[in-house]
Amino acid sequence: MRRHWSSLLFLAATAALLLAACSSGPVRRVSEPSASIQQLTVRADGSWSVDLRLQNYSSIPMRFEAISLEVKLGEHEAGTLQGNAGISIGPESADVVTLEHAPTSVARIAIADALGGNRGIGYSLEGTLRVVPEGSGARSYDIKRTSGLNPVPGLPGVLR
Repeated sequence: MRRHWSSLLFLAATAALLLAACSSGPVRRVSEPSASIQQLTVRADGSWSVDLRLQNYSSIPMRFEAISLEVKLGEHEAGTLQGNAGISIGPESADVVTLEHAPTSVARIAIADALGGNRGIGYSLEGTLRVVPEGSGARSYDIKRTSGLNPVPGLPGVLR
């Protein structure tokens, strides 16, 4: 009989612990977001249309507000990508915003050279993203990203 009661007490204590653990709700983890160039399209007038991929690594939705990122192509300054994204991105998800950009003349030449030679080109982004995590105040995150773009076959003037 004693054995029966101790087993019941053990099961009741385990159930109480499990219920207490479940009642706390999901963990609210806010992680640093990231940004990368998903696609760069060179227009006939030399300006660029930049599809910027914004990644939310947090466990809660985040509203992306302001973007200010210095762009370099290889060793050439290309100017600053700026804009107001104005989008909310769900937990552990990504979305794309399109920004118009008037690059520096050396950046235009570097892109034209890469496209003309059907070669890739490295790029870097450095600056800030201003985001508002759900239920919290605005925060600015420093962004540093280095990657590369390659010409897209069949799409003249487009790099991914």
